[in-house]
Amino acid sequence: MAASEQPRTRGASVAPLVDHLFRRQYGRMVAGLARVFGSDLLDLAEDVVQEALVRALRVWPFEGVPREPEAWLVQVARNLALDVLRRRSMTERKLRELEGWADSLSSHGTSAPVLAEVGDDTLAMMFMCCHPSLSPEARVALTLKTLAGFGVAEIARALLAKEATVAQRLTRAKAHLQREGATLALPAADRLPRRLDSVLEVVYLLFNEGYSAAQGENLVRAELVHEAIRLGRLVLSTPQTALPKVHALLALLSFLAARLPARTDAVGEPLTLPQQDRSLWDRQLLASGFEHFARSMAGDEISAFHLEAAIASCHAAAPTYEATDWPTIRHRYDQLLDLIDSPVVRLNRAVAIAKVEGLVAALAELDDLRAHGTLAGYYLLPATHAQFLWSAGRRDEARAAFAAALACPCSIPEREFLRRRAQACERGEPAPRI
Repeated sequence: MAASEQPRTRGASVAPLVDHLFRRQYGRMVAGLARVFGSDLLDLAEDVVQEALVRALRVWPFEGVPREPEAWLVQVARNLALDVLRRRSMTERKLRELEGWADSLSSHGTSAPVLAEVGDDTLAMMFMCCHPSLSPEARVALTLKTLAGFGVAEIARALLAKEATVAQRLTRAKAHLQREGATLALPAADRLPRRLDSVLEVVYLLFNEGYSAAQGENLVRAELVHEAIRLGRLVLSTPQTALPKVHALLALLSFLAARLPARTDAVGEPLTLPQQDRSLWDRQLLASGFEHFARSMAGDEISAFHLEAAIASCHAAAPTYEATDWPTIRHRYDQLLDLIDSPVVRLNRAVAIAKVEGLVAALAELDDLRAHGTLAGYYLLPATHAQFLWSAGRRDEARAAFAAALACPCSIPEREFLRRRAQACERGEPAPRI
């Protein structure tokens, strides 16, 4: 049955439905069309899917919502693509492939077979967008554009970049994939581990950008957080990539995302872990985190995601801040340093040292970090230093450390948070809990 002939439901609320279909089907449809076109016509796949969604917004309020709206969108996108290919005098092979793809939908009279096939392509598209030869910034931007349907302006806002920079990054990334002859297929078994690591890196970067924005007016960009979790779950959709370290990453993201309702107050100001109302933490996400964490225990590999998830699980399991198992957290940070000797890991570990060994040991750890200079310009180093000094009663030094933190780039809510703490220290108020 053709899209125009499908029985329709009138009176439905069209805009929310199209928005739902956009988030659910956009990446799947682009992936299915890109499989037919190849990476050289990725722009065409994106354009026709977007136009199909726009037409749904225009047509459905007057003609009613089709009984199978996903199939309607696939067919409209197919017809638009055929028109473009014919105008461009593209090869008969691509025309036949596209028509064959659509014919399979018409012959079944249902969206299920084609949409299942499209769904199989989506993970392959994700691997293509996260090709390790691209820069991390290009991978994130291309993933947001192609799989999440973000426009250039949305990506620029999300990543706090200029629109021209994002547009140029996308153009170069697509041209690079064409030169590389990138195809829409899962990598061969011998290349899968490295390629999977690249995909997981993008998911992690995307989550972090949403969870704690480096700059801008908002501390949290929830749409990026939830998009990262959605893409992480996509990686689990096939046995080749449903590995323990993927479950570990999903556990970590779920534990952290569960805190979002309690991370800011009513006016959007940041709240630290000791200040958060844990009754606001998302119980469903916490349960999902523990489920993924249990599944991550299969196999012999212990990745950085395993250890970060273990640390997050200690916070998730504690009914109160005071009940947090800091000795275990300190031990997990020691293990993490054996895997990745990162200055950021050392900075986070210093907080656990303060809780387990005291401020003298923690300040010594921060002195080593400051001496190396690897975190110069990273506001959390002087901010943490200021907090420790304030708690140790070294108020003059704490004020200087707060001034150093305020001189570093950070988001507007974080800057206001630091300013308030610096003023409280100046007034001689007691230091808040570490």
